[in-house]
Amino acid sequence: MTESEAWEYIESKPGWIALSTNGHDGFPHSVPIGYFASSGSIFIGCLDQTQKVKNIERNQKISLTLESGETMANIKGVLIKANAEVIRDDDERLAISQLAALQRGVDEADLPQTVRPGSIYIKAKPVKIVSWDYGNR
Repeated sequence: MTESEAWEYIESKPGWIALSTNGHDGFPHSVPIGYFASSGSIFIGCLDQTQKVKNIERNQKISLTLESGETMANIKGVLIKANAEVIRDDDERLAISQLAALQRGVDEADLPQTVRPGSIYIKAKPVKIVSWDYGNR
């Protein structure tokens, strides 16, 4: 895939994205999680103080994997190497929450006006994107 095709694929949200952080024991910590993309970044909402958040605070380097397809003829995906930032600021979280709602088709009049206590966002800024599309060989 070209870079623009990779972003189109990411923005199409074909499924859960796998977030991999570096665990305190040196092993990868990988979890499937919801996400959305905007302005060249990938945003993930979750509860604060989870293992993934603690790992990111210790080491901001993460990877994200998104894959779809069921046979070799139609498998495609991306591996994203990124630097992550934990966002706890209420105003920033509210803006991100509203952006996520708009992407889901929520009317502007119905956008969230407050943030959920104990929640945060992870903002992933891609450093490198590797992609594959076996159906395009």
